[in-house]
Amino acid sequence: MTGRVAFFDVDETLISGKSMGDFWSHWARAAADSPARCDLAGLLPELPRLSRENANRAYYRLFAGVAPARLEEAGRSWYAGYRGRPDAAVVTVLAELRRHQRDGDRVVLVSGSFSACLTPLAEDLGVDRVLCTRQITGPDGLLTGEVVRPVIGDGKATAIAEALTDWSVDPASCFAYGDHSSDLPMLRAVGHPVAVGSDPVLVEHARRLDWRRLPVRTGPLDSEHRPAGQ
Repeated sequence: MTGRVAFFDVDETLISGKSMGDFWSHWARAAADSPARCDLAGLLPELPRLSRENANRAYYRLFAGVAPARLEEAGRSWYAGYRGRPDAAVVTVLAELRRHQRDGDRVVLVSGSFSACLTPLAEDLGVDRVLCTRQITGPDGLLTGEVVRPVIGDGKATAIAEALTDWSVDPASCFAYGDHSSDLPMLRAVGHPVAVGSDPVLVEHARRLDWRRLPVRTGPLDSEHRPAGQ
């Protein structure tokens, strides 16, 4: 394995959808008796008034009182359906992930989403680590609705810095892929940032700083994309 790490944002960077919203639709159908305190529909009008970090925290409060194992089971069920979509992946970015794996780089997912959604994706793609928003479990074994910290914006850069310290890897040798201006802290945390898609703020930064850019082209998460030996 090389001394390099490639960090990938997930929603609309590696996969074409938004995992948290897409999962909620699945959860609302599969767990109608959930003790969630409010429906996502009730939260939507509030979102424009919230920062991305506070919106992230508000989303996870919907799962207060839910058993983690139940959420994980629902996440695997959601992913089994999602991965069959013909447009499930951003294949331009998926090809980069596979290139890093062939080159022997560590590959890490970095997302404000949560393990119930991301663990099945990570296992499917054979990535090395997932840095995501971690939900807090109470003494009763149920989710409290709170999180350790949202892995959004500066939270992504912090999570990356901690991982690189653990591995004693120089950030200057590493790569990061993101699609939104909120990914700028993550992209600035490495020596080789890659801007994905057409977010105007991100595109302007990429042009000014001569960052590499990738277009968005969607396609399936095909089984033949698995790394050799898996």
